[in-house]
Amino acid sequence: MTLPGWHHVYSGKVRDLYENPDEPGRMLVVASDRVSAFDHVLEPGIPGKGALLTRLSLWWFAQLDVPNHLVPAPVETPVVEPVETPAVHEISTSSITEGALPANAMLVKKLDMYPIECVVRGYLSGSGWIEYQSSQSVCGISLPAGLSDGDRLPEPIYTPAWKAPMGEHDENITYERTVELVGSAAAAALRETSLKVFAAASAIAEAKGVILADTKFEFGADPVTGELTLADEVLTSDSSRYWDAALYSTGERTASFDKQIVRNWLSAHWDKRGTPPALPQEIVEQTAARYRELIERLTGSAE
Repeated sequence: MTLPGWHHVYSGKVRDLYENPDEPGRMLVVASDRVSAFDHVLEPGIPGKGALLTRLSLWWFAQLDVPNHLVPAPVETPVVEPVETPAVHEISTSSITEGALPANAMLVKKLDMYPIECVVRGYLSGSGWIEYQSSQSVCGISLPAGLSDGDRLPEPIYTPAWKAPMGEHDENITYERTVELVGSAAAAALRETSLKVFAAASAIAEAKGVILADTKFEFGADPVTGELTLADEVLTSDSSRYWDAALYSTGERTASFDKQIVRNWLSAHWDKRGTPPALPQEIVEQTAARYRELIERLTGSAE
């Protein structure tokens, strides 16, 4: 498989998309080492983060019984060093060689994406906890009284968000608003599939001693068949909250395997106005170490 001449077409907070006129219907998704929190891209990045997130996404895609956007690679496709993702340049043929993908890249099908972040929460935390304190509900879903930060919910809840254009804030929305945005059939399919995938992933993680507290999925429709298809990253340390199950059982609810380390440091050192401060090296190193530990826990391998 030859992958020369992929041109940059879009950059999100963390990922960059590339297209190739010789590969219609396909895209190259490259995960950078950038790290974001509170809708800001932070400095410096987390070394090796893009390759770690890609590896975890690929592992999860293989575990889940749901259509996804990956283009099957040849059986012996090698993985080469991660490619840097300049904002406006094309990926050169020296970065992507014939039959090889960078460790931080996925070759995927183009989909008609839904503008919905499909958030599923099994535990009360983050923005859900903040909203619960004022309304005893999350995204219009009423919850029992007396819950605390980090409590397990009676059952997982689907709390979608509208995926805002670059530069704007994503907005939590009700299920009814989702119906208005994408139609009743698509809204129902997004909710049902998200809850199904979350349940399957939670069981897999729990067997590894890890709690999947919450996550977000993104889906698109196959432009040919219309089939609902899981896209973007899936169940990574960026898109999910993971906790150590053993420590959680003792009451320790801060032992996370995600970028909560970054969020906590920012909350203590920044008032969320203006440009956020640079992350200290120790926070960068701690975050990278937790990302690696999660992969080892889930996959059973450090490589």
